Amino acid sequence: MMTAKVVKISSLVNKLNLLDDLSLRRAWYKQSSSLWWSQNRLMTSSKRVQDRSKNKRIRPLEIAAEKWKIFSKMKFLMEILRKEPEMVIPVRSLDQYRKQINLPKPHKMSDFIRKSPKLFELCKDKNGLLWCGMTEEAEDLLEEEERLLEEHSDKAAEYVTRCLMMSVDKRLPLAKIAHFRRDFGLPLDFRTTWVHKYPELFRVVKCKEDPELEYLELVTWNPKWAITELEKKVLGVTEAGPDHTPEMLSLPFPLKFPPEYKKVYRYGGKIEHFQKRAYLSPYADARELKAGSLEFDKRAVAVMHELLSFTLEKRLVTDHLTHYRREFVMPQKLMRLLLKHFGIFYVSERGKRFSVFLTEGYEDSELIEKRPLVLWREKVLSLSGYRGRKKKIQSFSDLSELSDMENKDPLEDDSESVNTSIQFEQAETIESLEDASFADDDEMEVGEVCSAYKDTNAS
Repeated sequence: MMTAKVVKISSLVNKLNLLDDLSLRRAWYKQSSSLWWSQNRLMTSSKRVQDRSKNKRIRPLEIAAEKWKIFSKMKFLMEILRKEPEMVIPVRSLDQYRKQINLPKPHKMSDFIRKSPKLFELCKDKNGLLWCGMTEEAEDLLEEEERLLEEHSDKAAEYVTRCLMMSVDKRLPLAKIAHFRRDFGLPLDFRTTWVHKYPELFRVVKCKEDPELEYLELVTWNPKWAITELEKKVLGVTEAGPDHTPEMLSLPFPLKFPPEYKKVYRYGGKIEHFQKRAYLSPYADARELKAGSLEFDKRAVAVMHELLSFTLEKRLVTDHLTHYRREFVMPQKLMRLLLKHFGIFYVSERGKRFSVFLTEGYEDSELIEKRPLVLWREKVLSLSGYRGRKKKIQSFSDLSELSDMENKDPLEDDSESVNTSIQFEQAETIESLEDASFADDDEMEVGEVCSAYKDTNAS
């Protein structure tokens, strides 16, 4: 009797253990299957830029993104030098700007500067301290830029005014507009002087809640400017009439796809349906639009199209666009909208900050419409990067000897002293320089991008 009870108890324990094991297996199976589903779902339907198909990457625009990144580094260094009293600065003082130039350690700042000897010069003082300055050609370029910015000032004022007209409150924080300074072609003194040059268009006001926060506020609504750039192209006009009122639009957006992208035929019906859908003008009041609706999203596409049309390079950093979601009544998930409308916009993932291009503004990697400021930037780019032979870093004593020789009689000039005062190292190829350049997986080499530019100052 006792043995029978023991057998029953042991069989019951075995059944309980079996049930526990089955429940654990079921829990594990559910967990693993949900994990597999989530991983595969991320790989197939993720909205991240990095996960998109390689067929959607437009190499010419990636090259253009890299080209403008190189220019921004050169221009940043030129602006730093221009702020200095004598336009020279110790190289070690430039270390604080490594983040802006995207030059991580242990790469030397001096090596980065020596890659553009037609823009920057290096020289040692009597104590061995290395200094950086600009060449005469770079200084002439800055003077030319000031003249071009002055000529472009009225057009930039129009673009800023139209941004205020598109905003929901007809005013924008001054700090946010400053993000568009280089993109719109605004001068360095934008916040201190330039904003007060056009009192008939806008004015600076203080925030009541925070007196330190300044806004740029619209003074007068101009109906002639309440027309989109797309409307101007279609109608063949430069501005609207004096009685123009922004309303519903049904103009299709220009589309450009890479040749190898075949899915355009699969989604042709959806694209056509989107193009035919009417939308509210960016200059009309959008307070009543329901967030997430089809009309809301298409108006947001029109606003981004308009902003990109204002820029010199038909390109903006995506972070700058997201700052205006509330002011321009745009969706929270703005990046998803940009990626969805691939034929209108192109998002480049080069570097730490993404850039969005207006595809209609480019033919391969070249801008179709090149304003004078764009041609100036290309001139700076043509002088950046290594060209010819690398010069030896001179000292101030070498420079003084050169000035003495310039004052000497040419007949008494000693050719040997000239050869010893200026020495050139052996010629190096671009490839050997690139081996010593700063490594960044997110960037192409300077020589790769600038190879299309001819050396205008070839010796």
